[in-house]
Amino acid sequence: MGTLFLVPTPVGNLEDITARALRVLRECDLILAEDTRTSGNLLRHFEIQKPMLSYHKFNEHQTVCKVVERLKGGENIAVVSDAGTPGISDPGFLVAREAVKSGIEVITLPGATAFVPALVSSGLPCDRFCFEGFLPQKKGRQTRLEALRAEERTMIFYESPHRVVKALQQFAEVFGEDRQCSACREISKLHEESIRGTIAEVLAHFIETEPRGEFVIVVAGRDEDAAKQETSQEEQKTQEPEKKHFSKYRNKQLS
Repeated sequence: MGTLFLVPTPVGNLEDITARALRVLRECDLILAEDTRTSGNLLRHFEIQKPMLSYHKFNEHQTVCKVVERLKGGENIAVVSDAGTPGISDPGFLVAREAVKSGIEVITLPGATAFVPALVSSGLPCDRFCFEGFLPQKKGRQTRLEALRAEERTMIFYESPHRVVKALQQFAEVFGEDRQCSACREISKLHEESIRGTIAEVLAHFIETEPRGEFVIVVAGRDEDAAKQETSQEEQKTQEPEKKHFSKYRNKQLS
């Protein structure tokens, strides 16, 4: 059997690709590319000539069986996305899962991914975090955010520029305007920038300044003091109807 390689590619600066990634791309039999044009530019830059097969979210279910058969036949296949690590908000999970099911060796190379530098440079706790990636665009978006209301770990979201303001507005509504956050854009590119502060402050910045580039938004988790305060408030709300009911019953008994 062959081997399936998941190969990270630069999210910005081409120097971020590893020597090992280049070697695997040169030695493999086939490259599965999210966009063959984007990957073609990368391969040409490093003078790599290998056959490519388009593999993206719209055709991966139809393609994966053929890929697994080729792996069973002894071919070594590399998977690349347009930028970053395959499988992290990009195609790659499905073929990796099916390869594992078929007993095929799956090797993921360490390398570029957008959320790690955004998290580490945010100044927010990074010992425990949850990666949420892209929120649903419409259906289920509010439900997902409500489920994260009590999350105490640092939260990481991917967002496109035209939805950044909307996302920050929703974060303010659900998590509170004073929650700390960092919006990092164009990671590893010429115009890389991180805007840090409260959600309200970061939102105000992007209302005045048009968001450009791909974003990673890092939001602080709920702290323990806030959790205790919210729990206390909820308990008081629960107890109030009981007190009113007891008072009404007691007054009736006295009369």
